[in-house]
Amino acid sequence: MARRRSIAAALAALALVLLSVPLAAPGLRLVPGADAGDPGWLTGLYGGGFALSPSTYEVLLFGAVLAWGLLLASPGGLGRRAVTALAGALILLFALSPPLLSLDVFSYISYARLGVEHGLNPYTAAPEAIPADAAAMRVQDFSDAVSVYGPLFTLLSYPLGALGVPAAMWSLKAIAALSLAGIGAVSARLARLRGVDPVTAVIFVVLNPLMLVHVVGGAHNDGLMALLAMLAVAAALTARPVLAGAGLAAAAAVKAAAALYAPFALAGASAGRDRLRLLGGLVAAAVVAAAVGLAVFGADVLEALGVAGGNQGTVSHWSVPATLARISGIDVDVLRALLAIAYAAAVVSLLIWVMRGGDWVRAAGWAAFGLLVASAYMAPWYLVWLLPLAAVSRDRALQIGAVAFTLFQVANGIP
Repeated sequence: MARRRSIAAALAALALVLLSVPLAAPGLRLVPGADAGDPGWLTGLYGGGFALSPSTYEVLLFGAVLAWGLLLASPGGLGRRAVTALAGALILLFALSPPLLSLDVFSYISYARLGVEHGLNPYTAAPEAIPADAAAMRVQDFSDAVSVYGPLFTLLSYPLGALGVPAAMWSLKAIAALSLAGIGAVSARLARLRGVDPVTAVIFVVLNPLMLVHVVGGAHNDGLMALLAMLAVAAALTARPVLAGAGLAAAAAVKAAAALYAPFALAGASAGRDRLRLLGGLVAAAVVAAAVGLAVFGADVLEALGVAGGNQGTVSHWSVPATLARISGIDVDVLRALLAIAYAAAVVSLLIWVMRGGDWVRAAGWAAFGLLVASAYMAPWYLVWLLPLAAVSRDRALQIGAVAFTLFQVANGIP
């Protein structure tokens, strides 16, 4: 049986590698930024790639997800060193790819360059204000939108913006790659702490093809946010509540979605004193982040929360509310409202369960899953909010839900 498992895992790993090569180098049709021209700095080592069509890319991505599923279904088939080497190789493969399937990385750079190159506030000015900029000219759907990102991320991006667009883009790719690698390392550590197989946890998170394609390939800042949040989770579980609170605030100062973790960490604190210390670290770091944000950007930094919340007024084709509306014929706004009410009730129930002694990491995982299900605005890289928690949750149903949602999101984001 063990030999059979090892063979199945080796074949699944080989399939994942073979499918990942064209996924990382699909060609210019799957690199939206190439629409404004194809300078060598944009396509990098892979050049024109395999010239894949969107439909071919989708088939290959489905195949990669199935190979990932077979790896998960062969526990113990690959050893720690093999999985570590495989994860490192695939992260590097996608770190060297051009920015895949999304223009968000150019939005990040545009907001940085609005500040450092043009003296404009990215929370009041949009990329369309600098149309000749090599980053801003590649921003399309949201060229008229001000930044929705936290002040910590914006300030961290400023030095990159000053380096020029090519250096900024590849730096953000590197940050995304290192973030996913860091999430894998933290997930493995938490898995050991919680009695879960750390190798399986790394496979679950890092080798998920949507994380490789979107988080690393697309250079999305959700990876950095999730890394800070998971470091905070690790601090909370190793009796460092002040650091945990500060880490949660830092994650939310990258992207507001990280605030989801905080109430569960507070509710799950093992003693009243730990809860107060965690809350103190959270409040202190949040005050510092807010003070710095207000000092640098003024009150307009608060617009980020409003614009981010306004995204729920947009309906993604591959969100659960939109999909249910297509199947049932019920108006999407009605379904969205019903799911929002159900989600709010579920969060309250989960918090009560945690305060009565339930596992707060498991509860936070279900809250993240519920948010993805209820959200009308859905992008596949949002799965990074859920996967690390699910990997260490000790909850088979939650893990199955995360795998199912991965399958559901394969088609999302492909032009």
